[in-house]
Amino acid sequence: MLENHKYEAVIGLEVHAQLLTKSKMFCRCPSDYLKAAPNTVVCPVCLAMPGVLPVINRQAVEYVIMTGLALNSKIAETTQFHRKNYPYPDLMKGYQISQYDIPIALGGSLSVDIDGKQKTIGITRVHLEEDVAKLHHYKVNNGENYSLIDVNRSGIALMETVSEPDMHSADEARKYLTELRSILQYLGVSTGNMEDGSFRCDANISIRPTNSKVLNTKVEIKNLNSIHSVYQALEFEKNRQIMLTEDGDTIVQETRGWDEEKEITFTQRTKENANDYRYIPEPDLPPIQISKDWIEQINLRLPELPTQKRNRLAKQYGLTTYDAALLTTSKGTADFFEESLKGTQQQSKDASTKAKASANWLLGDLAALLKESAIELDASYITPHNFGAFIEMIESGTINGPAAKTIFGEMFNSGKEPNAIAKDHNLTQINNVDLLDAAIEKVLQNNPPAIKDFAAGKASASQFLVGQVMKETRGRANPSLVNKILLDKLNSGDY
Repeated sequence: MLENHKYEAVIGLEVHAQLLTKSKMFCRCPSDYLKAAPNTVVCPVCLAMPGVLPVINRQAVEYVIMTGLALNSKIAETTQFHRKNYPYPDLMKGYQISQYDIPIALGGSLSVDIDGKQKTIGITRVHLEEDVAKLHHYKVNNGENYSLIDVNRSGIALMETVSEPDMHSADEARKYLTELRSILQYLGVSTGNMEDGSFRCDANISIRPTNSKVLNTKVEIKNLNSIHSVYQALEFEKNRQIMLTEDGDTIVQETRGWDEEKEITFTQRTKENANDYRYIPEPDLPPIQISKDWIEQINLRLPELPTQKRNRLAKQYGLTTYDAALLTTSKGTADFFEESLKGTQQQSKDASTKAKASANWLLGDLAALLKESAIELDASYITPHNFGAFIEMIESGTINGPAAKTIFGEMFNSGKEPNAIAKDHNLTQINNVDLLDAAIEKVLQNNPPAIKDFAAGKASASQFLVGQVMKETRGRANPSLVNKILLDKLNSGDY
C-alpha cells in the first residue's frame, strides 16, 4: 500500500438504506421481495403504467424523521418530492421520484471514535426516494452477454443519508458506516444488511495536499457491497489519485466501479451534475407538511441509541469502553447480552464479574464459532437463556474452564441445555475437598521427583503436579482448589 503523507484524502459518503415499511414507497405492493420470484411483487404503479398515481407511504416519512432526529438534523416544516430524470434501463418510469432542494432532514452530525477521540462528521441531508428495479447480467457459452430486469425492487422506500466531506481516511469512512448502520438498526428503520442490498454506499473521494482546505476533483465509487469493500476501494482510489498527481496527470471527475476480484476501481461513466438530472417538482404528489406535534410524537418514540447504550452498559456492568463498544455495534448482540443476564443476575455473587464473563464468551468463543459457521447470532442454537445458564455454571464453580469449552461447543452444535450436557458427559467440577485430597495424595505418591524439584525451588514443579491431578480427575477438579490444597501439603514439610 502506497504511503504518501504529502496528501490527504477528502471523503464523503452517500448511504442508501431500504426502509422496513410493510409496503413500497408509493403503492400497496409488499416490500418483502427478496424471496419472491422475479417480477411477481409488482403492480401498475411499480410498472409505471399510464394513468396511475403514486400515494406517499406515511411510515417511510416517519422513519426518515426518526433518523434525522437521531442524527441531530433539522426537520423541515414542508418537504417536497421531485422527478430525477436519467435514462437507465432499471428505471421503469424514465425518472426516479426523489427529493432535491427540500429534503425531510437537513444538516446534523454523527460522532465516531478515532484512536480514542471523538470525531464529529457532518450530515448534509437525509431524504426519501424510491428504489429502482434490478438488472441481472448473464453470459452465455458463445461469449455473448445479455441482461434481464426484475421489477420486484422497484418502488421500495429508500432513504439516502449524505455526509459532509469530513472523513480523511478509509478507516474513518469504515467507522462512520458502522456507526450509521448501528443507528438505523437500533431505530428499527432498516436491516442494514449490505449483503442483500438493503444498505448500499457510494463513496466520493478526492485528494489534496495535507492541511490544505482546497477541494479538488472528486471521483465517485459504486458497486460497494460490504463495509470492507468500501475500505479497500477508498484505499486503492486514494493511492491511484496520488500516483496520477505525482506523474502530472489530470484526475477526471467520473463514476468508477469496484472490481471485487481484482481489487481495483475502473471507469464506468462521466460523473453527472445536478443539472443533468433535470429535477422538476413531482406534479402527482403534494408537498408534505411536518408539524411540530408530529415531530414531538416521533421524538418520544426514539429508542436508546448505540452511544447511549454503550455508555450505560459500561457504567451498569463495569465493562471496559472497548467491550461495551463491541457489544453495542450490533443491536442484536447488545440485546442478547442483556437478555442473558436477566433472572440469574441476582444469583451471582458479583453481577459485574458475571457480566464481564458473558461479554468475554460472547465476543470471543461465540463470535468465533459464528464466523466459522457463517451464521448470524439469531440463527444459532445459542439463546440468551441457555447462554445465561452456561455463564451461571461457570460463575458458581459447577464447571471449570476445560469443561466449559467442551460444553459450549456442544451447545452450539446441538442446542442442548448446558446442565444436560455436563450431566451426560460427567463434566461437573469436583469441589469436594475429600475427593480432591485423595486424588492429590495419589499423585504425590507417584511423583517423588517433582516433590524434590519443588523443594529445590522449582516453582514449575507444582504446576506439573496440578496437571497430574487434573489428568487423574479427567479434567473435573477445581484447579484453584487443587492448587491451594497441593501447596499446603508441599509447604507442610511432610513430603
